[in-house]
Amino acid sequence: MNLLTAAICGLLALFLALVGVSRVGAWLIERRYPPVGSFAEVGGTKVHHVHIPAGSAADLPPVVFIHGASGNLLDQMVPVRPLLEGRAEMLFADRPGHGWSERGSGNGDPVAQANTIAALMDHYGMEKAIIVGHSFGGAVAAAFAVEHPEKTQGLVFLSAATHPWPGGATSWYYKLSSMPVLGRLFVEALAWPGGTLQMGAASVCVFAPNRMPETYLADAAIPLVLRASAFRWNATDVAGLYDHVAVYSKRYGEIATPTVVISGNRDTVVYEEIHSAGLARDIPGAEMIWVNNMGHKPDWVAPDLVVAAIEKVSGNAVDIQAAAKQVEARIEDDAFGPAAACPDEKPELSPAG
Repeated sequence: MNLLTAAICGLLALFLALVGVSRVGAWLIERRYPPVGSFAEVGGTKVHHVHIPAGSAADLPPVVFIHGASGNLLDQMVPVRPLLEGRAEMLFADRPGHGWSERGSGNGDPVAQANTIAALMDHYGMEKAIIVGHSFGGAVAAAFAVEHPEKTQGLVFLSAATHPWPGGATSWYYKLSSMPVLGRLFVEALAWPGGTLQMGAASVCVFAPNRMPETYLADAAIPLVLRASAFRWNATDVAGLYDHVAVYSKRYGEIATPTVVISGNRDTVVYEEIHSAGLARDIPGAEMIWVNNMGHKPDWVAPDLVVAAIEKVSGNAVDIQAAAKQVEARIEDDAFGPAAACPDEKPELSPAG
């Protein structure tokens, strides 16, 4: 056996070993984080979701939550549900290809995913709702409002990713993972081991400068994204986001519903001055809420502010700017996440969003 043949055999053996380890890792993840809700087939796609009926004393309209990249329905349900329980009908869903939802066919862009969520609302007879979108979920929420205005009672954007940004850059592994053949090989072999090594530090930076709760990764079942199929669909979504928003953001002026846009001024994941400020500029009547010293996770850092925004767009008399000031007072001294590891700006939706 010559050196070239030996090298090829060695690489093949390494690849197969990594694939084997990754599949065992995925198996363990799925057993640690089983489905927490129900499944409904809508538009040919089996969607995992949690539907919470309105309480007898409900004082708010129905609310639909759309999670961001690398996440699943737990990412918003865990921090926000306790504050809204009994006050509103709630629907939390894994976007197609994320969490425990199937990808289905034709669900590769925010418009298609918005249509799937609209169909899930129909499944429960929800005629209208306030739509809450975080990060990548903001692009889906905006598409929902454009495509389904009759179902949109209000909008709340949290650290949204909705507009074209300079250069259109994303992390290299998103582009690689979304490639037809090479991407499949990459995620099968390296998504789990590489992601496992990086996930903790990367998630700290998503929260920075705010503190990431010690139990966040487990509570929100974030490791589900490290399964090969979920990693690949997540990467496909993110890699295609720029092309989508470059065209679709021109339609945001069509949105005619009460809107609140919430963003921290220390977001390390997306360019808040492009996305959040762009939404406030493009959507008629939108109210912009800036929170000093907050990063990319208002749903976890300021769930009370999220609820105040929901109350505001539902028509209640709420001083949401005052609510934001209360959050600022609570987090003004936050300085978590080492500066060298968590720069003030990163390519969009890197490492999670």
